[in-house]
Amino acid sequence: MAVSSPLPYVVFGVTGRTGAAAADALLRSGHSVRVVVRDSAKGRPWAERGAEIAVADLTDLASMTNALSRAQGAYVVSPQAYDREDLFERADMIADTTARAALAADVPRLVALSSVGADRESGTGWIMMNRMFEQRLGEAGVFATFLRAAYFMENWMPMVGHAVRNSSLPTFLSPPQRPLPMVATVDVGSAAAALLQEQWSGTRSVTLAGPKDYTPGDVAAIVSATLGKPVDVAVVPEAEWPKALADAHFSKAALAGFIEMTCGLNCAHIDIKSDSGAVERAGTTPLERVIAELAQRQR
Repeated sequence: MAVSSPLPYVVFGVTGRTGAAAADALLRSGHSVRVVVRDSAKGRPWAERGAEIAVADLTDLASMTNALSRAQGAYVVSPQAYDREDLFERADMIADTTARAALAADVPRLVALSSVGADRESGTGWIMMNRMFEQRLGEAGVFATFLRAAYFMENWMPMVGHAVRNSSLPTFLSPPQRPLPMVATVDVGSAAAALLQEQWSGTRSVTLAGPKDYTPGDVAAIVSATLGKPVDVAVVPEAEWPKALADAHFSKAALAGFIEMTCGLNCAHIDIKSDSGAVERAGTTPLERVIAELAQRQR
């Protein structure tokens, strides 16, 4: 077990998948951890494991500075409010507050969750919020690693649920036979924990994919094998995307951002290899494990 520093690593987003995985990896390695939550009750399971709890509003400089103070590093995440019309403006506010707080707290290093495509100046939809996060942190002068994750394997959850019920896997990704980089969220959290423990100066970008690329057809085949029945792939035409997403309750701005991002993925404008200066890393969790678990849970 690693020797723990008196100063903790600060982890945001522990009520989500990647933050929880990062905090878990650090605690398992014997490090001191401070988790940041909006509601102290959400921190109780982590307190039971020995973590400190900090309560902060991501748009409040004072509470953010306090949460980041006296730390040896932090994993920062900007949650995206898809029900708001001002989601891009709010994301920029969170990015600005995080950057100013990190500077005021004198955090030695940050790992910031970002996305493939954040190197592109336009045509990326939702990913522009990740680009804002990177830019604000870079402008502040804090030492930061931008962890540009590929398409989350867990993003398939609603589509897998549909496939379990209807034997048809809907997808917005097209053409369905084209492999895309995908990564498990547990691998994102584990990578964040590992990156926090490295030494670097300035800013750097790290891309993270899974052990191989996968197609929507691969997802359908895994669901089929798990359920023991045929499952086909049904590409949703772009004209039908708003109707198909009605239950997600996206704001108009969020829906437009989703459409632009997905079109960017489908035409390969968003490409994990588009930034030649980024360091490439790969997770170890195969798609089979994630999708089979999702299918079993929803059958």
